[in-house]
Amino acid sequence: MDCCGNKKSDKNKEVHEMSPKEKSVLLGVLAGLGLIGFYLGIISIFQGFNFALMNLRSLWYLIFPLVIGFGTQIGFFVSIKTHAKMTGTVAATGGISGGSMIACCSHFLLNIIPIAGVSGLAIFLVKYQSWFLVFGILSNVLGITLMVKHKNGMKERRFLNNE
Repeated sequence: MDCCGNKKSDKNKEVHEMSPKEKSVLLGVLAGLGLIGFYLGIISIFQGFNFALMNLRSLWYLIFPLVIGFGTQIGFFVSIKTHAKMTGTVAATGGISGGSMIACCSHFLLNIIPIAGVSGLAIFLVKYQSWFLVFGILSNVLGITLMVKHKNGMKERRFLNNE
């Protein structure tokens, strides 16, 4: 190790290990980017990439808060998991975020299936698309709030155990 705590490899090159905080931030950002990629991919498959970009531009005010909330939840999850085991919170609220994205863009899939009953579902999804996204954003707020409380509780328990 050098004076800064970095490990050196066999070839005398410094190797920087990621801190838990850096790892949680990186994975949160990657998760958010992955969700945008998922959104663009689903729409692109059925309507084309240009349409997907146009749709992203028209709904950016709902999609970006959803993506940021999802990435934040993943970052908190990684941070919490580093310090202790936690079950279900990210899976549930993160699943709602992904589910909201699917519900938001699934009506594009239905455009290729001209069956009367299914097209009624497409009309429903188009009509309430914004509500699905708002529901996803609210679930993100709830999930982040639960994780902040859990993380603060972990800090309090660690503080009390050290005294």
